[in-house]
Amino acid sequence: MREPPAPPPRRHRLAGATLTLAAALAGCAAAPPAAAPVAPAPVIAPTTAPEAPAPPTVSAPAAQSPAGEAVLQQGFARWIDDFRAGMQAAGIDEATLRVAFDDVQYLARVVELDRAQPEFTRTVWDYLDRAVTAQRVARGQDKLAQVRREADAAAARYGVPPAIVVAIWGIESNYGDHTGSTPTIDALATLGFDGRREGWARGQLLAALKILQSGDIARTDMIGSWAGAMGQTQFLPSAFLAYAVDADGDGRRDIWGSAADVTASTANFLARSGWQAGQPWGAEVQLPPAFDVGRADGELKQASALWAAEGVRCIDGAPLPELADAAILLPAGARGPAFLVGANFRAILRYNNSTSYALAVSLLAQRIAGGAGVQAPWPRDLPALTRSQVLSLQTALNALGFDSGTPDGLMGPATRDGLRAYQRSVGVPADGYPTLELLQRLQQP
Repeated sequence: MREPPAPPPRRHRLAGATLTLAAALAGCAAAPPAAAPVAPAPVIAPTTAPEAPAPPTVSAPAAQSPAGEAVLQQGFARWIDDFRAGMQAAGIDEATLRVAFDDVQYLARVVELDRAQPEFTRTVWDYLDRAVTAQRVARGQDKLAQVRREADAAAARYGVPPAIVVAIWGIESNYGDHTGSTPTIDALATLGFDGRREGWARGQLLAALKILQSGDIARTDMIGSWAGAMGQTQFLPSAFLAYAVDADGDGRRDIWGSAADVTASTANFLARSGWQAGQPWGAEVQLPPAFDVGRADGELKQASALWAAEGVRCIDGAPLPELADAAILLPAGARGPAFLVGANFRAILRYNNSTSYALAVSLLAQRIAGGAGVQAPWPRDLPALTRSQVLSLQTALNALGFDSGTPDGLMGPATRDGLRAYQRSVGVPADGYPTLELLQRLQQP
């Protein structure tokens, strides 16, 4: 097969309307957006990454000796040769392999970022303060006006409201301002050679080669995050192959420069991840005084009518939205806001498996559509536990017989279950939310 043709010049048509979709996005009656501005938002972590803060700035490593550098480069070259050897059997032609690998480079910075384990974490309210700002809301409304035709076409085809797609665009790349500048092939080859996630990196690298071979993008223009996420809404190569759409009919799936392709591809991802057309993502709710917060774990799902029968109401007193399998979410524990979330919230989680991320997208879309922000106060006096403190909490829970899995410093489902069991044993609300007070209590002799 011939070398993939160079695509025509990239079209930077994604420049970034005020909507009347608030009722379609939020399940309860919409209130005017909060007027108080919040701090400017930084770039949020790549779409497909698991829940984690963005990697911190890492200082450059000490310069390797010439001999050590030579050994590293030789090893990298051998890894590339080994990878290339199996690619023709996987359907990749020699011309594509030459384009991809003849000038491939090992990127030490990618390894530094991949290995970085940040000690300090952010609370959900800090994440939202930075992600859903008044500036980002206003800019999202302007951007939606600019891509209104493309966003409406994607909504008609896939059933995903334009404000949701634009919110993902805003969270992922700040409406195209921060799409990344790392060559995708180089990043994935480096991660594969490093070995910590070799199997994953090999699969993504093969997908990237298929994208090059298809002619969707030239190698020089295939750039993105250090972790391999690409384009305006940050698809990994495997997600690109599965969900990217040529909506403008030019023969290429261009998630870097085509507004039609970006909006349709993002909507297609959500639609194929379980998005239910016509349903809201959920709603902020008020729980009845005697509500057992241990049931607000995201796993217990029932019809919103059953939650209503237990006394759950929208924060403004309106009836709950009609959702067949809704769960109660307490992202900051019993003292923080409560949300009723349905299938569409879970579809956003499949885009990025982070509760903070899914809330940010949902609330930003709600605000872009003219709806309210979070009404109940956050427990801002509670500091986030560091990774070391979470590790200590897990170790203490396990020592007392409350299984929290293998201690790793990360708050996953097993740790929350173990913490809930401990909270029940000492007679406090079993919300599974880690606090310094709970850690100190666990560590008492």
